Amino acid sequence: MSRIVFNQDHLSAGNAQAGTSVFGLCFWERKTSMVRTTPNGYGVITPVIEAETFELNINQSVMNYDFAQIEEKWQKYWELHQTFKTKDDFSKPKYYVLDMFPYPSGSGLHVGHIEGYTATDIVARYKRLKGFNVLHPIGWDAFGLPAEQHAMKTGIHPEINTKQNIENFRRTLKSLGFSYDWSREINTTAPDYYKWTQWIFSRLYEMGLAYIAEMPVNWCPELKAVIADEEIEEQLAKGYTVVQRPMRQWMLRITAYSERLLNDLNTLDEWPESLKEMQRNWIGRSEGMELQFRTIQTKENHLLADEVIRIYTTRPDTLFGATYMVLAPEHPLVLSLATDTQLAEVKRYIETTARKSTLERTGLQKEKTGVFTGSFAINPANKKPIPIWISDFVLISYGTGAIMSVPAHDARDWEFAKKYGIPIEYVIHSDKKEDNVITTKDGICINSKSDELNLNGLSYKDAFEKTIEWAETQKIGQRKVNYKLRDWIFSRQRYWGEPIPIKHYEQGRIELETSLPLVLPSVQQFLPSETGESPLSRASHDWLNGKDELGSFRRETNTMPQWGGSCWYYLRYLDPTNKNEVVSKEKEKYWMNVDLYVGGAEHAVLHLLYARFWHKVLFDLNIVSTIEPFRKLVNQGIILGENGQKMSKSVGNVVPADVVLKKYGSDTIRLYEMFMGPIEQTKPWSMSSIEGLVRFLGKVWRLVYPDTLSERNTFTNDENISRDVERLMHKTIKQVEEDIEALRFNTAISAIMIYVNALIKEKCKNKKAMDTLCILLSPFAPHITEELWELIGNAPSVSQAKFPNYDEELVKNEIVNIAVQVNGKLRGVFSAPIGLSAEELITQAKNVEHVANFLKNKMILKEITVPNKLVNIVTK
Repeated sequence: MSRIVFNQDHLSAGNAQAGTSVFGLCFWERKTSMVRTTPNGYGVITPVIEAETFELNINQSVMNYDFAQIEEKWQKYWELHQTFKTKDDFSKPKYYVLDMFPYPSGSGLHVGHIEGYTATDIVARYKRLKGFNVLHPIGWDAFGLPAEQHAMKTGIHPEINTKQNIENFRRTLKSLGFSYDWSREINTTAPDYYKWTQWIFSRLYEMGLAYIAEMPVNWCPELKAVIADEEIEEQLAKGYTVVQRPMRQWMLRITAYSERLLNDLNTLDEWPESLKEMQRNWIGRSEGMELQFRTIQTKENHLLADEVIRIYTTRPDTLFGATYMVLAPEHPLVLSLATDTQLAEVKRYIETTARKSTLERTGLQKEKTGVFTGSFAINPANKKPIPIWISDFVLISYGTGAIMSVPAHDARDWEFAKKYGIPIEYVIHSDKKEDNVITTKDGICINSKSDELNLNGLSYKDAFEKTIEWAETQKIGQRKVNYKLRDWIFSRQRYWGEPIPIKHYEQGRIELETSLPLVLPSVQQFLPSETGESPLSRASHDWLNGKDELGSFRRETNTMPQWGGSCWYYLRYLDPTNKNEVVSKEKEKYWMNVDLYVGGAEHAVLHLLYARFWHKVLFDLNIVSTIEPFRKLVNQGIILGENGQKMSKSVGNVVPADVVLKKYGSDTIRLYEMFMGPIEQTKPWSMSSIEGLVRFLGKVWRLVYPDTLSERNTFTNDENISRDVERLMHKTIKQVEEDIEALRFNTAISAIMIYVNALIKEKCKNKKAMDTLCILLSPFAPHITEELWELIGNAPSVSQAKFPNYDEELVKNEIVNIAVQVNGKLRGVFSAPIGLSAEELITQAKNVEHVANFLKNKMILKEITVPNKLVNIVTK
């Protein structure tokens, strides 16, 4: 093992080879000092009182600064001075940048989680430098099933576990140097927060938008909980079972806002089009016709027409092609339509269907199954009897729970008809063979004539209108707009959620709680009953039951879903301590709407749709002033594990944020996550690639400490700056500004890297050049830039500096390359000063040797120039 003896000479990177173990003492500036190993393995000389012997590994990519010490120093400074506390200064331009707030799980944050938080922090810091009053808050979406499951396994109350998880998350986020206004921190499980969630529910109830219904719900026997349609895939992927069962539920009438939710998407110019399309499809607006079919049954050899089945169709033009009907197994007419010979089979099928989830029933790849009821209906267009079937692919919750089936022109109907030998009638002309399914709307109607209705020869649009007109005249149908969107099931049979502020009296009377918050009581048993009743049914008698001037009552035992608290949290950040209202009108009008909202695309039809719904309700109540909550929305991509798979405990590829923080520090992680690629892209994590950002920060540090750990450069504005570096500085300012505005963080970092290399090459000691670097880099790497900002003679903090302006003249390229074409083909290139006239460009183009050869003995017909770019000479 090599040994180095230190004396008054300075330790430099050149004194030892990479990997050398170093022992000893050194004397620096006449003080006893030691070489201290930092968490990343790099050496820093630090004064000590007594001599110590220790070991140091010197890495080739020497960073030369103690990131742990520097990051801790500045995080304490920001907290002590409340650097990022936001004032409601209504005189300044505002910028509200928001993260989708985290659920504080026990596993803590991994490197994939922090990508979006880093992006918003860069924008927040940049906007402050640009003079904006920035609101950048954080909080916790802390109610929900995972905490309750943990309580079931461990016996630890969800409140205790949630508090511990929040403390862990908060520590990690602070270690990353995010510039949150911690004074506005919120927690959805705090009574002073969910008081207002309950208050909003109360207003929904008063508006007729909250009601109780007996609904078929997705029930998970293992979790003993209701699962939302949007959550089914996630739970099935975890190995849980999801079945359908009827249950009393609180519902929110989101369907009353279907049209507004759909139309107002057109105002969201800065949302990803793909996400808006997902919401459009989820809302599922369609125009069509509701139509009545009369049923017939054979009973005791008599033909009876005794029921009416209503269907909704978007293809009235294909009515003559309807050769059978399908009802949902839950349809109220099914058992009465089942004949004696079919009744047992129908009942068995109904029981089988009840054990399936909506996803299992409607999957496109699933084999179609069904049972014939034994009864028929009359096709009102041609008066032909058609069989009535039941099948699980028809849902009672969508449309009328019944459909007319046109197998010739619908793939699902065709598959079903082929399986069960049902006739197929083609009523749209096509050149395709008759055993192919035709789904086009562009064909001409054929085989569609009766004494009452003739559609032959009509286009889709004309046949659509004529069929509806005929049905309305016959009083058997009418035009109707339908939506796929269903009312929101808003209750859960779980403990860890907001209590629903409802009192149930005798004779079914329901009243709202008048004193809010209705605080969640403590219970010892968190598991719901086998029947699905909430654990709150086991709360104390005093909480569960009461008596007032209206009589005795029992409180609602269902709780709200996790989405309740997350529907409106962005508003509470504006006025988090207001005890009298959700938010003051003055603050809401100043801060709303959210200027930039960053989060995962998995919330496209969950949180985002629900939040938009609640916001519109609050708009109608005159509580908010905007019709939409979020102006610009960005979905960050997924950071995969090093094996290219999504990070998961089961796969074993999770990279905990704390581990990387300890090894590399916050600034390195922040830079690396943004340098990996565009924010929206999916990218694999690489522990080896992060070393490149370690080396870059080492370069930045050595601008101040260039060669040794004891010498330090000084920067003054008296020092000259070359014309090339000055031009590059202004170009870098321009590019970083444009790239951050466009969220192109990786290219902004690239531009800063080029600028750093230029400063190193020139050995630049111009203070303006160095100040500019600190400011430009500070949104990305705030700790090292704070330290350097102070070291070069500025008062802290760089986060309160002003973003530099660039000189328009200096960002112009002085010399550009001009392409020369002859008859549209590239024949040469030459360099020229910017701004050269057309005549001068043409003259120089003709003198390019290779171009001149193509002009020999040719007649020039035209000379075309594009300033600073191109000359095209047309010859004959």
